[in-house]
Amino acid sequence: MIELECLVYGAGHADEGICLLLRIGQYRILLDCGLANLTPLITRKGIPPADVVLCSHAHADHARGLLQLHQEFPKLPIYASEVTTQLLPFNWIGTVPDELPFFCQALPWRTPVEFLDGLTAELYPSGHLPGAAAILLTYTPTQGGESSRRSYQVFYTGDFFLSNSRLVEGFPLEELRGLSPDVLIVEGSYGTARHPHRRQQENQLADRINRALANHQSILLPASPLGLGQELLMLLRSHHYFTGRDIDIWVDRSVASGCDLYLDILPQLPASVQNFARHQSLFWDERIRPRVRRFDPEYPPDWEETSAIVLVDEATDLQQYYQAKPEQWLVLLPQEPHRSRFKEREVAKPSQPETKGKSQPELAQEAPAPLTETYLLAQHCDGPGTTQLIHNLRPQHVVFIHGSPNYLADLTGLEELQHRYQLHSPATESLVDLPIGETFIQPAAPDSSYEGELTELDTVITITLPNAVTADPRWQALADTGLIEARWQGDELVLRGLTQRELLRQGGDRLLDWMDANSPLRNCCGNCRHYRGQRCWNPASPLFEFKVTPEGFCPVFESAQVVEEGESDSENEEE
Repeated sequence: MIELECLVYGAGHADEGICLLLRIGQYRILLDCGLANLTPLITRKGIPPADVVLCSHAHADHARGLLQLHQEFPKLPIYASEVTTQLLPFNWIGTVPDELPFFCQALPWRTPVEFLDGLTAELYPSGHLPGAAAILLTYTPTQGGESSRRSYQVFYTGDFFLSNSRLVEGFPLEELRGLSPDVLIVEGSYGTARHPHRRQQENQLADRINRALANHQSILLPASPLGLGQELLMLLRSHHYFTGRDIDIWVDRSVASGCDLYLDILPQLPASVQNFARHQSLFWDERIRPRVRRFDPEYPPDWEETSAIVLVDEATDLQQYYQAKPEQWLVLLPQEPHRSRFKEREVAKPSQPETKGKSQPELAQEAPAPLTETYLLAQHCDGPGTTQLIHNLRPQHVVFIHGSPNYLADLTGLEELQHRYQLHSPATESLVDLPIGETFIQPAAPDSSYEGELTELDTVITITLPNAVTADPRWQALADTGLIEARWQGDELVLRGLTQRELLRQGGDRLLDWMDANSPLRNCCGNCRHYRGQRCWNPASPLFEFKVTPEGFCPVFESAQVVEEGESDSENEEE
């Protein structure tokens, strides 16, 4: 039996990036290098950490460390798909082009390539981004007897998406059905959440933007400048709500640079996109409505007179766009639970006069801010899609990465997976041993329940939990104030940590008016406009991104009836 293990340099929790060192037999394969700090990889000067590097796609959380890695070890071979090699320079856009080496070699689709004796890799389009690849590694020992010459396979999805999007065709699951790799390393960005169909997601977003324009609001769309930014622009250009409409779509410098890169890879985009480009410009057109225009963030246009749609880099300071008239703007943030950037960000508020003698909470309540909401335009698979992939590939081991620990724990807790596969959700800087047997050995289900003590004295209840709970990485996120909140949701008692931000918000009134029991429409999660996929998607809610029951409730409930009155039957409308 060969040695097979995975050393996790970056598990993709929050924004830390993905970097995995797979040891299979005598070889070391580095899967992605999204680390911002390569110190853990560079342990011995002049000695590379791997025999070969494979990059799944060009997003920074998978690729930003590749340039430094090449500079440290110029002879270390780095491979990716042809399109990814063209998009990779976007990660170092500030580097002088003449000084940026072409260090990444291109691999073809669906063709096994042998790097070293007995080690091959085969790329399949993963549907997440142009050029994004799922990687099938096959190792066949070249020495030893017949018993040691069986092949071992590891399938790494990178980021994947089963459905077609505007600019990328979905992951071709039918080509891989019944593959049966020994190990599947799969992303779990959305945990077990269930998403509506992609077209429905697009229609819901388009309808929300359409209603904002009807109310004479401008819309600010911060997004990834490579991927989501182009998807949004194509949606706005081709959706029936906006076709021929007299509005301007403004694109900042970073998103525009991503659009230009897409134009360079146009022959590699889906046939439907190439056909669109034959009749009109894919992105830039100031004649056909809606007009698409670039702008320099240092000299933004005057958006006070007419409504506009503005696409900007997700990392930019949003305040510079809306601070003059925040009431005129609607800020729409994408639901991206695998990343902490939007979840932790509070929309900045402009400074106000006459602040002397006022506390920070008072100033926060008085300072005007734009209306901020989230939308779903997924580029990663939901829970049912993830489990569908697993059941079709039927591996012995499933390693979940790229998602918050809570979401990955939801996946490892699924009974339908526990009874069939050996499940792993490793932390960063951990080693995962992956023993392979000819006969699958069912491991014991992970112990996810703990016994404690409950002491009741007059009106005080003390709950004592074992030390094993505090060893869980999720414990730190439970409460950073030392205070918890207990609440009934149906027949379940839910304990949740209170953050400092929540304690400051709304003073002592945060627990009032949660629910009107006499109302014909109960103020519960099931009737809230932000309840989708069994989770709460309202950034202002203490339940944001948590699984909630339909009977639950929170202090920022918003009735779904308000949305339904203005919605049209978009599913029956053709684009």
